Amino acid sequence: MDLKNTIRDVPDFPKKSIIFKDITTLLKNPEALSYAAEELYNLAKNKKITKVAGIESRGFILGGLLAEKLKAGFVPIRKPGKLPAEVISESYSLEYGTDSIEIHKDAIIPGDIVLLHDDLLATGGTMEAAIKLVEKLGGKVAQISFLIELNFLNGREKLKNYEVHSLIQYDAE
Repeated sequence: MDLKNTIRDVPDFPKKSIIFKDITTLLKNPEALSYAAEELYNLAKNKKITKVAGIESRGFILGGLLAEKLKAGFVPIRKPGKLPAEVISESYSLEYGTDSIEIHKDAIIPGDIVLLHDDLLATGGTMEAAIKLVEKLGGKVAQISFLIELNFLNGREKLKNYEVHSLIQYDAE
């Protein structure tokens, strides 16, 4: 199945000159959703994953499916102020400024083997911060997966010390 055909381009969102890769068109297609989940599962099934950590918010969707398929726990990584218990935070750089993500302090225990998942790899800053969170808590990042990778933004470079997989790649727009 060519998953690229299930992704909708939305021009000028969230701002002028950006072409947003909308995954909701893939998610509403049962065959495409099932195929994507199965492909991501096949990449991780032999890694002995104990936790899947999904990054807010689109990373929760396939991340949750992967956790169930892998018989692993699911851990949400969220924007500041969204998690109810004690958290640790990690900041990362944006084009103009910084942002942060958080994880519950008790979400990962030393020795956990973690699959990190998000919907899209752009510059890699968010995933780099997520790796730091998992490792601060004693987890081992066994694999990183994305539905989409924007190759022209070179985000994979920040993740070069890790096994990274993406199902759909886009070169320069």
